[in-house]
Amino acid sequence: MKTLFFSIIFLFVNTVCLAQLKVDLRGFNAGNGTAVKQQDSLLEITWPAGDKMQGNVVIDLHTSAALFKTITLGQQQISADVDPVFVVTVGKRDLQSQNGWNIFFDKVPTKPYQSYPLIIKKTSVSVKTDGSRTIASIGPVTAASFTGTLEVTFYNGTPLFNIASVISTADTAKAIVFDAGIVSRKPRWNSVAWINTADSLQQMAVNVTDTAKSLASKYRAIAVLGKSGAIAVFPPPHQYFYPLDEAFNLRFTWYGSEYRNMVNGTGIGIRQELEGDKRFVPWFNAPPGTQQRLNFFCLLSKQQDVLTSVKAFTRNDRYATLPGFKTMASHFHNEFVMKVMMAGKPIPAHPEFVEVFKRLGVDIVHLAEFHYTADPQGPDEKRLPQLKALFDLCEHQSDSSFLLLPGEEPNEFFGGHWLEVFPKPVYWVMSRKAGEPYVEEKNSYGKVYHIGNKEEMLQLLKDEKGLAWTAHPRTKGSVTTPDSYKDEAFFLSNRFMGAAWKAMPADLSQPRLGKRVLDLMDDMNNWGNKKTVISEADLFTITHSNEMYAHMNINYLMLNKLPAYKKGWMPVLDAMQHGRFFSSTGEVLMPQLTVNGHISGDSLWLPADGSAIIDLQLHWTFPMNFVEIISGDGKQVYREKISLTDTKAFGRKSFHFNTNLKGRKWVRVEAWDAAANGAFSQTFWLM
Repeated sequence: MKTLFFSIIFLFVNTVCLAQLKVDLRGFNAGNGTAVKQQDSLLEITWPAGDKMQGNVVIDLHTSAALFKTITLGQQQISADVDPVFVVTVGKRDLQSQNGWNIFFDKVPTKPYQSYPLIIKKTSVSVKTDGSRTIASIGPVTAASFTGTLEVTFYNGTPLFNIASVISTADTAKAIVFDAGIVSRKPRWNSVAWINTADSLQQMAVNVTDTAKSLASKYRAIAVLGKSGAIAVFPPPHQYFYPLDEAFNLRFTWYGSEYRNMVNGTGIGIRQELEGDKRFVPWFNAPPGTQQRLNFFCLLSKQQDVLTSVKAFTRNDRYATLPGFKTMASHFHNEFVMKVMMAGKPIPAHPEFVEVFKRLGVDIVHLAEFHYTADPQGPDEKRLPQLKALFDLCEHQSDSSFLLLPGEEPNEFFGGHWLEVFPKPVYWVMSRKAGEPYVEEKNSYGKVYHIGNKEEMLQLLKDEKGLAWTAHPRTKGSVTTPDSYKDEAFFLSNRFMGAAWKAMPADLSQPRLGKRVLDLMDDMNNWGNKKTVISEADLFTITHSNEMYAHMNINYLMLNKLPAYKKGWMPVLDAMQHGRFFSSTGEVLMPQLTVNGHISGDSLWLPADGSAIIDLQLHWTFPMNFVEIISGDGKQVYREKISLTDTKAFGRKSFHFNTNLKGRKWVRVEAWDAAANGAFSQTFWLM
């Protein structure tokens, strides 16, 4: 009787609390087409989902109920009684041995760490409008020392929504990874679907007794199918993947019951392999006070082929063709020459790594062979045949639609790590003995250079019109560069192009990727040297089964056609050196950008009042987030951020910005979307 009495009291108090929980709608504006309605413990959000359909999610604020009571598209209920789930793994960042938060050479999983299921409470709820999207915030959420809110963002014009755990900690030196997904304690799904690494659709019946399993899926997506439709779960395609040396597919999706013995119910989701590629595994930075956005996307469909719709967000993991541009990727240590050619193994007519790049839509690939595998310092009888094999490989694999360029990461003479490219095959050895000439003619090879110091290295670049640049600046083996040599003759030379960009380190609080090098780009601009920044991949193994797209990026060079290998590829170097390109993760494109009618790399006079007209055309897949106009006066950096949250998925638009750049010496432009994918231009020089 006493137990019954207290149960009644508990239910009464719980019911009263629910009645008092009013959704904060002060930030909501129904003018964007979304409708919000609260009835008792139910919060209903209806948004225009495209194709004259409405998406509808009913959020249940009752303590013991699943968060999503129903998920509906049009008149069809896609799912019901679904909970979002997160598992947060917290480790320790090494902030002492190298360069603080920019460290890559960290091995977080070799140190103590612990995983925690995220706990979601429903004591505070608000809904706000942000352009064409609607954000429901529910909280608090907690995992270890991390606290925050759950944000569900609905995007007008598409049956897409994002689920994010936005959390923060006051603790220092934390590194994190997370797994996430959706589960149901009483699933009404018939089957699970994914695309395997051979690009073939797979399907399996849902069985609530199946222990959760991880899958090596392509396109980073997994879906559940029911009688009335499907829902797919997938991460931000690049942001979710912290930097590694390898792009192995580490089974980034999961399905089944009781995931990691931390999640109640049956479901699907995304995951990280805690030990990564078992090399250097830095995880994500989580500096104290930062708002870490652990998030994934859900896409609804009335059809069973929802994964086809998911693929569209990354253009089928392929870089789009743009008239007047050729795509270029750089920095690959595939080591085909040493592992296959010099090892005497059969040489396939179509090597797998070449086919991988072609499938990705890459027109030009710049290699970085002989990375601690060959004999760059000689002797000549070893070094020169290795170079010849590299040149033969590149010539044989190049044709009218694909250009394979020889290149190395020499890491000699200048300090730190750096890359080079010449406009034609050049034979050179990274050492010079006493009495040995700088350059000589050798049978079968022609002109051969021997380099003994940085002055001779610069001379070689001048003589053969080559380019050099800092690889992974301010991290890895370039912790102090280019800063430590920014006043040296080789860096000040026009043969030293600048630096390379990669999304490293990873920080989920940032709305953009690769802040480390974007900041360096601004610093170099303020140093007063006309430098450029090209994107790089810095990967080793290249196979069809790898998760290449997530770890890749691309440069769109302003070229109407590919140079013929036998005639040299000087037009490629000209575009790189003079800033005639933009870089992209692939989802956001900048086919047109001018400042007062000039293209990137140009030097232009501003009128006396400093007025500037920036004309920009963007193509995108995920809804856009913002454009930023970044400029500097030689000392300070100025940022003008323009919100694009009124955009919808899969758009093209021309923008016309009037800005004032009086007193500025340079300007550049970035554009980023809702999944932290983006594109950035090269610099315009102002006079």
